[in-house]
Amino acid sequence: MSSPAQPLAASLVQSVDWLAIAPPTIAAVVGLLVLVADLFVAENRKTLLGWTSVVGLAAATLMLLPLLDGDRSTFCLTGDAAVCSYTADRFTLVIQFLVLGGALLAALLSVTALKDARKELPEGEYWFLLLSSAAGAALLPASRDLATLIVALEVASLPAFALVGLRYGDRKSSEAALKFFLSSVTATAVSLMGISFVYASTGTLYLTQVADRIQNVDGQLHTLAQTGVVLTLVGFAFKTAAVPFHFWVPDTYVGAPLPIAAYLSVIGKAVGFSGLILVTVVALPSYADVWGPALAALAALTMTVGNVGALRQQATRAYSAVRLLAWSSVGQAGYLLVPIAAAAYSGDAEKSIGSTVAYALMYGAVNLGAFAVAALVGRTKSLNRVSDYRGLYASSPLSALLLAFFLLCLAGLPPGIIGLFAKVTVFSAAVDAGLGWLAVIMAVNVVIALFYYLQWTALLFRAPEGEPEKHRVPAPLTAAIALTGVLGIALSGAPQLVLRFTDTALF
Repeated sequence: MSSPAQPLAASLVQSVDWLAIAPPTIAAVVGLLVLVADLFVAENRKTLLGWTSVVGLAAATLMLLPLLDGDRSTFCLTGDAAVCSYTADRFTLVIQFLVLGGALLAALLSVTALKDARKELPEGEYWFLLLSSAAGAALLPASRDLATLIVALEVASLPAFALVGLRYGDRKSSEAALKFFLSSVTATAVSLMGISFVYASTGTLYLTQVADRIQNVDGQLHTLAQTGVVLTLVGFAFKTAAVPFHFWVPDTYVGAPLPIAAYLSVIGKAVGFSGLILVTVVALPSYADVWGPALAALAALTMTVGNVGALRQQATRAYSAVRLLAWSSVGQAGYLLVPIAAAAYSGDAEKSIGSTVAYALMYGAVNLGAFAVAALVGRTKSLNRVSDYRGLYASSPLSALLLAFFLLCLAGLPPGIIGLFAKVTVFSAAVDAGLGWLAVIMAVNVVIALFYYLQWTALLFRAPEGEPEKHRVPAPLTAAIALTGVLGIALSGAPQLVLRFTDTALF
């Protein structure tokens, strides 16, 4: 006769859907392989590690294709198959495409950057950290319990601290890493405190169960639950670089290797915003009256401070091009917050969140493109000032035209149709939700942003000072600029595809 312990043990065994978890798993496994291979690869062949990482990220991105046929879940409760820790639905796949595609483009930029660094950056550790961070970032949108969410958030963040400060003997890099580390650790501590309060008041970590139980919390625990909600929101506001939790952004972007600044500007935001969406719309819809006004106020403050900060950058200041892109990314974070805030007031939360995801896809493609051209100019102009871009058209016409296109997309002007389309989508989400005042503030900020985007764009076509300097573009850098350019132009030709892709069954 079998012992009663055997059926109980069998019931605790969870089946694993390996296809569903393939994208983050491939990135993590390739990262480990690269770290081990670094011990055996000769110094003059370290470039192989970079190309292996690029192939690994491409394979992880391609593994999203078999998942398009339907939602898949794994690591589910044995007593309730509908409650799972990992779900690969349409929302997950779109964010994973943004994360892994963005990491792939950052890796292409890194191949050239590491070659130019002349041993200032240790290659094996660099690629291991980049792939580990990408694996955590890809895991996060699929997380459907608070424990997995926080673990994924830290797996994405911790390697990023090291990547920012990895350059040997660079004081600016070390200072940037320290600021990034301190702000992120504070955010994590606040988030964990909030999540522990939510768990104490609901008795569960699963997002769907939290959503059900937090509405019927015992009266004695009501204040604890409210405090937990507020602290969790504050923690994620740090991660999204929302004002006033944005102070680390400009110095971190300047101190980090340029491909890592590009990576943080897109993947870092995707991680923060997908976590914020899961916590607010999925886990805490009953607290919409708390997080809705809070996120609306944060959106207004963030876009205003970001755009004014970008406007104040002096063209001749060292690293002003990277600083301008950093402040611009803070302003763009404000636009991304608008539809999430609108979801609290809208009868159709999925449509509002679809607007954020659509905007994030547009922003990811064109912002990575702008950083790719900045990486090209930075190879000959190490201080990377905005004034260094004067007359770029004379020395590198295609790069200048593409940078102009990327900047116009960020500004929301033709021929950057995808940028205009994304801004109109976000604007309409605010208006439909009855947030007219937020739509007005957004419109004012779009006008403010036009000034510095158009000023930089005009500089590209002015007569150069002295003899124009030819820019030799290495193959990986060419590929990164070309990919972002093709994607931006294709989306501008058919912008409705983005909304159609993001506006279906997000949850």
